[in-house]
Amino acid sequence: MYSSKSAGLAFAVFSAVTFGGSGPFAKALIGAGFSPEQAAWLRILGAAALLIPLVLIFRGAAGLRAARASWRALVLYGLTGIAGCQTLFFIAASRLPVGVALMLEFSGPVLVVVWLKFGQKIAVPRSAAIGVGIALVGLATVVEIWSGLKLDLVGLIAGLGAAACQATYFILIDKLTGAADPLVMTAAGSVVGAVALTFISAPWGIPWHALVDTIAIGDRSAPGWVLAGWLIVVSTVVAYLAGAAAVQRLSAAVGGAVAYVEVVAASIFAWVLLNETLRTNQIIGGAIVLLGAFVAQSSVGKVSPSEIPDSDTSNPRTTDLDPAGV
Repeated sequence: MYSSKSAGLAFAVFSAVTFGGSGPFAKALIGAGFSPEQAAWLRILGAAALLIPLVLIFRGAAGLRAARASWRALVLYGLTGIAGCQTLFFIAASRLPVGVALMLEFSGPVLVVVWLKFGQKIAVPRSAAIGVGIALVGLATVVEIWSGLKLDLVGLIAGLGAAACQATYFILIDKLTGAADPLVMTAAGSVVGAVALTFISAPWGIPWHALVDTIAIGDRSAPGWVLAGWLIVVSTVVAYLAGAAAVQRLSAAVGGAVAYVEVVAASIFAWVLLNETLRTNQIIGGAIVLLGAFVAQSSVGKVSPSEIPDSDTSNPRTTDLDPAGV
């Protein structure tokens, strides 16, 4: 048992770090002419192309049946948890420091508490409300509300939109647990997300030549296909599969806590690769946001599973899988 939890912790940290690398590489592609929507479409389409064969190999007909049985929830999952979360994060990261964009996105667990309390009328621990309050104070500090919003308004709205999509992700994961495993969910969601983004990303206008050109990433440069390959293989497929391995070994509360390593990892990647630094108030406010979100998420983890609506009560329940970076 101890070794299993140790392995789960290692998988969770690895997943968070690999997810954290998505922002700088996506920002480099956007700087080379991709729109945020096109960068997200390329990432999601590439992930779908790699994950579908894995589903067929490791899940076979059972995986297809699971996807068919839960197709409504999987469609919503693909639209919000995959396409919406990643696209809005990329929009935010293109206009804000990567660390700030991710801090905004990771306020998603706060919205989960709000939904459970007011949307589902579920009694949540008082500590959940405390967590929400802490996170709101932190958010006000990040945006320097006392002197007017200093952050780009579109980036701020996109970051909060990513948080809403992340919150929807957590809620859908709860409903899909036991009905479809993480590999099936991620593959199906990627297919839905790629199809949906095709209509708004205009992939026919993608500067495909950039993938064979040398693209600047901070003071460094690399071929475009290397940046795209990292984004697809490492920051999406490997990150999701490592998260899936972690979810089998850790509780939801522990897994959710470890997921916040992604914010630190993303800030370090952005500092090393893009020379992005955060102002003192952003660091302090971000730490407060993450503390509040962690308290809120841990509190939600204490809610009895029987109190949370499930789409298929006949299936056994497992733990949550974090999206990160979406």
